[in-house]
Amino acid sequence: MFGLQEGLDPDFHHGLVIGLNAVIVAVADDEPRVLVIRETSQFGNLNKEAFLPFGPFHPLQHRTLDMGLRAWVEAQTELNLGYVEQLYTFGDKGRDPREEKGGARVISIGYLALVSEAGETGVANTGWNRWYNHFPWEDWRQGKPVILDEIIEPRLKEWIAKAKKPSTQQDRTARMERVFAKDLGTWNDELVLERFELLFEAGLVTEKKNQKKGFETGQPLAFDHRRILATAMGRLRSKIKYRPVVFELMPPTFTLLQLQKLVEALSGKLLHKQNFRRLLDNNGLVEPTGQIETKTGGRPAKTFRFRRDLLAERETLGMKLPTSRK
Repeated sequence: MFGLQEGLDPDFHHGLVIGLNAVIVAVADDEPRVLVIRETSQFGNLNKEAFLPFGPFHPLQHRTLDMGLRAWVEAQTELNLGYVEQLYTFGDKGRDPREEKGGARVISIGYLALVSEAGETGVANTGWNRWYNHFPWEDWRQGKPVILDEIIEPRLKEWIAKAKKPSTQQDRTARMERVFAKDLGTWNDELVLERFELLFEAGLVTEKKNQKKGFETGQPLAFDHRRILATAMGRLRSKIKYRPVVFELMPPTFTLLQLQKLVEALSGKLLHKQNFRRLLDNNGLVEPTGQIETKTGGRPAKTFRFRRDLLAERETLGMKLPTSRK
């Protein structure tokens, strides 16, 4: 088993390091969760926050980037990943604080991984966090999040007013209105990264060095890992609308209510029940198993399974989410 310090220290005093970051997502108790590592001793006093599983790419040890990522995740969490897709390359200057002290420039390739269970990993100092702990303004299932009215919108308006040029004020206002809509009807659930980056620019998140004191807009992650998580959230919210990736997070059999709650958890908004089921019927995404689930907390319900054979028949297969206005 190779650790973070063994992987990051060699040649860190110069040159370039290619890193591999994993956003590992599962859903438990109708809450999306992301796997984080809470042990920070290997980084000295660099940070106190949890971080996403990551490690450097070693060309001699890793035949492919994907294999390198899977090796790091297994070493750090003892998880064997199934579904994995590449997200984005993160290479902003100063994203690792050691760079300011003459350390290497770290360019990281982010990946999104989906697993069907968020159980114990068996590894100390690793665990699952609700992803809405990091982005509380993204969960509209109980209505407009309080943090928007009480903290984010007033602080952003103060930031806009402090701009010296009218053109800058207009630009900031337009960006705020575009990404932080006033109601669910105009809220674009895919703009997770754009919202986080606007808050970062305004100094309203912990990761910003000149952050305003006296409030917290979500639980931070080390380095720029919350930005990587925001990228993954936006990607997954977008992808469930045109590819059936949600079934990578489901058990082999499930009720339609369980499936609806999972999609609601990921999108952060409630769905219209009848329209959602009509959508499933029209797309032929699922088929009945002939079995009944009695442990539903209510009336017994039919169970279903995902029709994986459809993937070979259709290149595009997803769901246009029928949002509930309730």
